[in-house]
Amino acid sequence: MNAHTRAAPQLTARAIILAIALAMILAAANVYLGLFAGATIASAIPAAVVSMAVLRALGGSGILENNIVATGASAGCSIASGVIFTLPALIFLGAWQDFQFWWVLAIAGLGGLLGVLFSVPLRRSLVVEQQMSFPEGQAAAEVLKAGTNPARGAKILAVSALAGGLVKFTAASGLRLIPDTAQYATYIGKGIAYIGTNLSPALLGVGYIVGFNIGAIMLIGGVIAWNIAIPIYGAYFLDANAPLAAAVIHLSATDAADAIRSAEIRYLGVGAMLIGGVWALVSIRKSILSGVRSGLAATRANVAASIVPSDRDLPMKYVLIGIVLFTLPLAALYQAIVGDLGIAVTMTLIMIVAGFVFCSVSAYMAGLVGSSNNPVSGITICTILFASLVLALLMGRHAAAGPLAAIMIGAVVCCAACVAGDNLQDLKCGYLIGASPWRQQLMLGIGALASALVMAPVLNLLLKAYGMGPATSAHPHSLQAAQATLMEAVSRGMFGGSLPWTMVIAGAAIGVGIIVCDEILKWRKARFRAPVLAAAVGIYLPLELSVPIFLGGVLAAVVARKGVDPENHQGMLFAAGLITGESLVGVLIAVPIVLTHHDDVFALPGGLRFGGWLGLLILAALAGFLYRTAVAKSAPQAPRSA
Repeated sequence: MNAHTRAAPQLTARAIILAIALAMILAAANVYLGLFAGATIASAIPAAVVSMAVLRALGGSGILENNIVATGASAGCSIASGVIFTLPALIFLGAWQDFQFWWVLAIAGLGGLLGVLFSVPLRRSLVVEQQMSFPEGQAAAEVLKAGTNPARGAKILAVSALAGGLVKFTAASGLRLIPDTAQYATYIGKGIAYIGTNLSPALLGVGYIVGFNIGAIMLIGGVIAWNIAIPIYGAYFLDANAPLAAAVIHLSATDAADAIRSAEIRYLGVGAMLIGGVWALVSIRKSILSGVRSGLAATRANVAASIVPSDRDLPMKYVLIGIVLFTLPLAALYQAIVGDLGIAVTMTLIMIVAGFVFCSVSAYMAGLVGSSNNPVSGITICTILFASLVLALLMGRHAAAGPLAAIMIGAVVCCAACVAGDNLQDLKCGYLIGASPWRQQLMLGIGALASALVMAPVLNLLLKAYGMGPATSAHPHSLQAAQATLMEAVSRGMFGGSLPWTMVIAGAAIGVGIIVCDEILKWRKARFRAPVLAAAVGIYLPLELSVPIFLGGVLAAVVARKGVDPENHQGMLFAAGLITGESLVGVLIAVPIVLTHHDDVFALPGGLRFGGWLGLLILAALAGFLYRTAVAKSAPQAPRSA
């Protein structure tokens, strides 16, 4: 690295402002996407492309300044993931009627800052000494190095975002020109047969980014629930559930299938996710120990005074002071919840220990398999399970505040772990291009706080406009919030609540079967694997959501067969644009819906509405444009989502 690179501007005022704006926008988009599809898409590469275009237009931009923008913007995805995986559970528990701004800001903001601080001592060990791959970080570095034509990348993002947004506006939340879903179901005897697909461009983009393997496993999970479990339950077990049988007797096959799924079958996904979370920790136990040892060793070693700028972290003294300062308000929040100082202190200690351990795990796993495959939801499940066991001993099995307290611990740990994994990806990118780690760490903290500021307003907007959790008569197209529903079920069940344990246990057995299949595939060194958490999300979500994700994965596989790496070209930017455009329009549409108290505020007259066939044609056209963009010979070396 030459002197010019070292002296290049990094943490400039314009970079900070642009990073904050992008972090907030991408956080809002990922909140919608995560609640809708059970997955969030990392945003560092789209942010880097936007940064290169904007700062180049302003004049004098450099690779290190663009890297700072991408680092800060990436916090939007991390904070959104930590929040939507956990905090909607408080709505489902009835503890909150809406998302309280100061509580959400404290949990998301302080949890994110702790994630930054917990991961500081891990950088030297995992990035510098062990030279772990951190695939998204490497891809982001290549994007920044090869950014000779950022205007083209920004144009791809803008065009695809406009397309995704327009399709969302024409669908059921907007003009109602097309429905959200093309589906068909029919009774076969007492059983129900179902087929359908959501018409969402965002889900097509998600599938393209996560790839064929994850998309196929999610679809298999959906088939298990909808084409196996629901028909079997409807044919052989429905009559034994008199209230449910009475509720579905006059419903159409489609509505009956969804009612059975909401009441019973979705808990198969809960059981599978539960066993998947435990297995995630068991299977990476060596990585846990290695990550924790690396963190402790790096903490002891990081005392050198004469460190070059490209290897200087935030001073450990300030890291430790920050951990104490950020923990004290959380301890006060816990005290406000349980009203007992001893229990609040215990909750705080659980949070600190679990936070450091699981931030180490998250960072280590991000280095091995990337942030997209990081089992953060499994980590959070285990945190809530452990916290619930300890709190049940201290507070009693039927303590009313027990589930709330367990979720609050899990929410902070989840935010911290999400930020830690993405932080190490950003630091790997910075390491490869000669950035200053302490500046990146500071920028990520700023981005985390900025993202936390928009969480409660966006969540409340989506809650009022669309609803969350299982569909209701008031919100027939509610956002599913799959992971948060699981957290609510686990915490409620641990404190004497009622759960359909037969379904949960059956789901756990399905999870064990999937794990066995995956271990066989691993033993055979097969390229195709069966990650249990992906299958569990597929089991939980409506099948219609898994189908376009699978189709996007198929498209990525077709592109790969053309000799183009689907993780290293402009097709990834097109997919990211579809996601961002639809998600942002979904948030914007919610504003007039909430203000007018009518979900049909934009709806066209009935005679101007078309069926699912038009939506299928539009989705096919977008898939064609995505394919053409991906295989275009002029594609620069860029994009993988980070």
